[in-house]
Amino acid sequence: MPKFLIQATYTPEGTKGLLKEGASGRRAAVEQVVTALGGTVESVYFAFGEDDVVLIIDLPDPVSMAAISLAVKASGGLHTRATPLLTVEEIDEAARRQVPFRAPSV
Repeated sequence: MPKFLIQATYTPEGTKGLLKEGASGRRAAVEQVVTALGGTVESVYFAFGEDDVVLIIDLPDPVSMAAISLAVKASGGLHTRATPLLTVEEIDEAARRQVPFRAPSV
């Protein structure tokens, strides 16, 4: 199952919701969305700095990640970035594949 790193920053409205529900309320909301699409939540961390929350989730496919991303962004409560995560074995497999690429010449 594909794994994704989600980095999010709350908007002022989203921060008001976090203050009202608490972190456990927001984690429950994340778990509900992810499990509804057949995925699992590996971890949720709140932070300060550039990102307010960092998650690692597993989803059945990238389309599920896109669906979640669209719904979350449409809410206006968060700005998010989703990064696909690859295992060591997946990178080893990628390194073995032949790619017919030619660098541009100057």
